[in-house]
Amino acid sequence: MLKFFNKKLNLYISHLKPLTNRMRKFRTLSIAVVVFALSFTTAFSQKVLKKADAYFELGQYYSAINYYKQAYAPASKAQKPAILYKTGYASQEINDYKGAETYYQKAIAAGFDDPNVYFRLAEVLKNQNKYPEAIVEYNNFKAKGGNAKKADLGVKSCELSQQWKDAPMRYKIENMALINSKESDYAPSFADKKYQTLNFTSRRAGNAGGEIDANTGGNKSDIYETKVDKNGKWSTPVLLPPTVDSKFNEGVGCVSKKGDMIFFSRSPESTGKQLKTQIFMAKKQGNTWGEAQVLPFCIDTIAFGHPYLSSDGKVLYFATRMSGGYGGADIWYSTYDQKANVWGKPVNCGPAVNTDGNELYPTLSDDSKKLYFSSDTHPGMGGLDIFVCAGENNKYTKPAENLKFPLNSAYDDFSIVYEGKKNKGFLTSNREGGKGSDDIWSFNLPALAFSVRGQISDEGDALAKGKGEPVENVKVKIVGSDGSIKEFTTSKDGSYKLEKLKEGTTYTVSTETGPTSKSTTHSRDGFLANKDQRIISTAQMNASKEFVADFEVKPVVKEIRMPEIVYDLGSAALKPESKDSLLFLYNILKDNPTIVCELNSHTDTRGKAASNMTLSTARAQSCVDFLVKEKGIATERLVAKGYGMTMPLVSDAVIKNAKTTQEKEALHQKNRRTSFKILNFNYVDPNGPKTGGGKNPDKDPDDPEEE
Repeated sequence: MLKFFNKKLNLYISHLKPLTNRMRKFRTLSIAVVVFALSFTTAFSQKVLKKADAYFELGQYYSAINYYKQAYAPASKAQKPAILYKTGYASQEINDYKGAETYYQKAIAAGFDDPNVYFRLAEVLKNQNKYPEAIVEYNNFKAKGGNAKKADLGVKSCELSQQWKDAPMRYKIENMALINSKESDYAPSFADKKYQTLNFTSRRAGNAGGEIDANTGGNKSDIYETKVDKNGKWSTPVLLPPTVDSKFNEGVGCVSKKGDMIFFSRSPESTGKQLKTQIFMAKKQGNTWGEAQVLPFCIDTIAFGHPYLSSDGKVLYFATRMSGGYGGADIWYSTYDQKANVWGKPVNCGPAVNTDGNELYPTLSDDSKKLYFSSDTHPGMGGLDIFVCAGENNKYTKPAENLKFPLNSAYDDFSIVYEGKKNKGFLTSNREGGKGSDDIWSFNLPALAFSVRGQISDEGDALAKGKGEPVENVKVKIVGSDGSIKEFTTSKDGSYKLEKLKEGTTYTVSTETGPTSKSTTHSRDGFLANKDQRIISTAQMNASKEFVADFEVKPVVKEIRMPEIVYDLGSAALKPESKDSLLFLYNILKDNPTIVCELNSHTDTRGKAASNMTLSTARAQSCVDFLVKEKGIATERLVAKGYGMTMPLVSDAVIKNAKTTQEKEALHQKNRRTSFKILNFNYVDPNGPKTGGGKNPDKDPDDPEEE
């Protein structure tokens, strides 16, 4: 049912055997009695039906349903399909979706030929989460000549709704059982700037008027107030003063941030006449509210309601069906002219917000850059859904965005308010799990907890035995896409951990080793950092998570042999393929920015010692020059050293015993090698970034909460 202004307002003789002459007079009399009875019944039926239609047109659906049920049995065959359809319509308007479904199906079976019966059947099926069945009826509506655009929009809504239910947002929704009643409770609104007082509308027993609402058949609506204590418990709701809560229906109250004004809707009623809801304003007088006055832009022949005041008190939003809109009820606003002391002419919020359907219950973010409202026409899950439209200066041009499940449901969801800038607040819904009809529900977005931990292990001999030894004092660097840089060193067990990763951020995790990095079997020479990186991201994560990023580091050995570096005979000039081989060392230097190494070159044992020493030294220097001049490695990090023929890997005796010339040449080639060894880990880049770090990963120096 569309909640518009104070919730559900404005709105047998087949054959006779031959008889004897003596019985013919009796027969004539009997027929006359039957005809009279039928005439009387028909007249009564028409009177009841006329009364049902009158209540239906007034939007008094409870009474309409009652009279339609009485009129159905004696009605003619031609009248019954329409009676069934209207009974279904009225049932839908009072949120009896299952009953509406039954009546619509009966109307179709009885031959009701208006395509709208299929559309409305689809709507109540959607209200019951029966999305596949609803899609069938939307398509039937289209096939029977209904509006194709509406049908396609209905199908799209069902498909989106199923997606939203399958992948829900992570909001936590709870029924406010302490303040809700078995009757309708709706339209919460904060009544103080500290968000400790809440106003809402209710049809609970004990209303100010003490009378039954002719439109709904229930209690009249009034505005109530409740306050929260230091333990988070809300007090028993109490009525506002009689200047606000009168004998009529009041609803959707909104108090200014200063607490000096209250805006609300009021809707008198009269027998047989539907009076239009209007927006009233009352000013604070001491501890109570003064007499309420209707706002000047209201027109008594048009319904106005659902007022909501901007934080600065200058703009009032509301819903109305006044001319100049887009079809149904639209969201409008009026700006307060301080000099003239008057509210200005209403302005429509435009097509990004309003449709040819109904847009209701506007509310605003504190900065007025987000307009929240409910709609039955924008693609939604069923009934009224809550939407948000972004903009500035009361201009909302971006497409309205559905707040999705679970803030929205297949039922009516409306009148959302946020607690300032926090991602928490209240909304209204008649979804399952409530206490009665419409209920107030709290919502909040629980904070996600993200962290990363890992283990740094030795990839040396211990790993080959099936277990990598933990490596202590390895620097772990974690760089965020937000520009943050965190550095930690591993503990004795080789582990590290960083808590409080930010949401929506991508992190790169890498390692750096130093002279103090050590394990049980490799403690003197240290380790080379693994050039591997781990990319982790908290973007689009809907659940807390602990990421794991483990690394293995290579222990430093006495001499690390390079890939083969080829020279021409007797030359120190690097060939192109030799430059490719030197990239091995370049990557190690890049991945380990603090190491200083010696790059050495060796010859085989043939030739003169002096010339071999000179040649090996020149070749080592060629390698250093390439890394410095072409790859940008700092000169201070490289030392060229030629060893000539003084440090063969294979002795001459072993080579002499080789069987073939080819084997002997291969052994000589092993001696002709280029290698490097790490001298120290003491290099500091003077142009490098200055980053903080420490051994306590549980303490984040950049976290203001820990200052």
